[in-house]
Amino acid sequence: MIKTQITVPDELYNKAKEIARTQEWSLAEVFRRGLEYMARTHPTSAQVEEWQFPDLPADRFADDLDQVDLREVLEQDETVLINC
Repeated sequence: MIKTQITVPDELYNKAKEIARTQEWSLAEVFRRGLEYMARTHPTSAQVEEWQFPDLPADRFADDLDQVDLREVLEQDETVLINC
């Protein structure tokens, strides 16, 4: 493990201390968990570049989807909403 120092605003520090107290964690554990969360939810540039559009199973979509008049579908939806 690497030991480091950080500077945080008083309000954030007090909130982190409160979380640590209520969860019965150390303050270091609160910061570790916060960093782990950020690492999971915010991809790095390398992860973004590797992303590819997912393969979708063809049998889950209508064969004639390109023939659907989307304006007509939208107008029908708007008519239903207006009549509600």
